[in-house]
Amino acid sequence: MITLNIVMTTVKSIQDRYKQSSKEIYIARINRVLDYIENNIDKELDLDLLSKIAGFSKYHFHRLFSVLIGETLNSFIKRLRIEKAASMLIDNPKVSITTIALHCGFSSLQTFSRSFNEHFNMSASKFRNEGYKKVSKNSKTKSNKWKENITSFEYIQSKILKERRSYKMKAEVKVKSIPDLHVAYIRHIGPYKGNTKLFEELFGKLKKWAGPRGLLQFPKTKAIAVYHDDPKVTDEANLRLSICITVPEDTEVDGEICKMVIPGGKYAVARFRLKADQYEDAWQSLIGGWLPESGYQPDDRPCYEDYINDPKEHPRNIHIVDFYFPVKPL
Repeated sequence: MITLNIVMTTVKSIQDRYKQSSKEIYIARINRVLDYIENNIDKELDLDLLSKIAGFSKYHFHRLFSVLIGETLNSFIKRLRIEKAASMLIDNPKVSITTIALHCGFSSLQTFSRSFNEHFNMSASKFRNEGYKKVSKNSKTKSNKWKENITSFEYIQSKILKERRSYKMKAEVKVKSIPDLHVAYIRHIGPYKGNTKLFEELFGKLKKWAGPRGLLQFPKTKAIAVYHDDPKVTDEANLRLSICITVPEDTEVDGEICKMVIPGGKYAVARFRLKADQYEDAWQSLIGGWLPESGYQPDDRPCYEDYINDPKEHPRNIHIVDFYFPVKPL
């Protein structure tokens, strides 16, 4: 018994160290990006470049950054540029506002002036002329840290993954090898967040087509939504959503019903029981809570949801959904 306890304690210790190591890898990769942004604030900082620096696919990097840092990549860069400019306005009173704007990566004085005014609710010149002492606590700035030491970047790095939002949605996550899925689908391009009526209409059309063809054999048939774009990167009007059902490989399709293959591979699979307005929270819990400690990183394949039940048949209108997130080892 003593030997068994020692072995179990050792295994747990190794697992804890592995989890910590996994989290440290995520911190290191995000820190690389933050360091690069800080040191190249005057240059063009595009998603392709920064995702390569992070070592994550472009598709998933932006979502990871948003979840782990708490703001989108573009918002973070814009805020950092404005706060750096604010510091320079105070510390370098003889340097022109135009020079400061260009030094901080703004393409023109007009662009800078508009962004600065939106952020601090006053013009850059007013801010420089003692206005910085009166900045409202309710201004749009997400941090008042610039007052203490705006040029310091250490406070941002020290908070990564330490002061993230509390992920209240819990689910058991398993990494599974999933085969290719042959699906028939209807595609929607445009906004979809929170629009349960849209999902119902699209699934209704698909089922109306599939029913007479004998393709609806639940629970064998899977009802799936595939998300082709990251809503934090792609403009809402251009978001692509595919509402699908699994079908035999040789199924013939026509009209607006098309066919594709959802690529197989390793996926983190998490089953959530949630309300209609909790899907985003569930995704953030999976990506921001589980992933950094998992020993895995995102793979460059689309995410999708597999709907297990019809929530209208549940007494509390609960949606039972399996979330599939593509992964590969760190």
